[in-house]
Amino acid sequence: MDIVIRQAEPHEYAALGDITAQAYLRDGLLDFGESDEYLGELKDVAKRAAAAEVLVALENGRLLGGVTFVPSGGPMADIAAPGEAEIRMLAVARGARGRGAGEALVRACTERARAVDGCVRIVLSTQRTMHAAHRIYERLGFVRTPERDWNPLPHLDDITLLTYQLTL
Repeated sequence: MDIVIRQAEPHEYAALGDITAQAYLRDGLLDFGESDEYLGELKDVAKRAAAAEVLVALENGRLLGGVTFVPSGGPMADIAAPGEAEIRMLAVARGARGRGAGEALVRACTERARAVDGCVRIVLSTQRTMHAAHRIYERLGFVRTPERDWNPLPHLDDITLLTYQLTL
């Protein structure tokens, strides 16, 4: 498979928003109270692209998935500290999974982080049930950082996100 990774173009935002939302919905990852609000965030690629770098994976011009790369100090960062970049909202269309698109997107984020002056690591948050994503991160050298695990909805006890980091 020849996967191309590049910056998302405005005409792709709606399709990528749908892929991202469907990936979270179909995997049962939006079963908490504020899911509708977060679903809107997942779909709003234009908002993400205005504050960070949104990358897409394409095969023969077909959109397979995407990811948001937040350089050091970017406004879209959830957990990144100074000197850290962050990966957010990695999603691959169900029919395109298992073919390398997710890994190619994570590799592209890692390359971008290495190119950011002063960036010493890349971090990310993931849900406990995202096992395929965990395998990608671990295969690429990311390690779990349980001391950074966090809950984006503190009023709900069961939404703790796992964190990973890769030292560059």
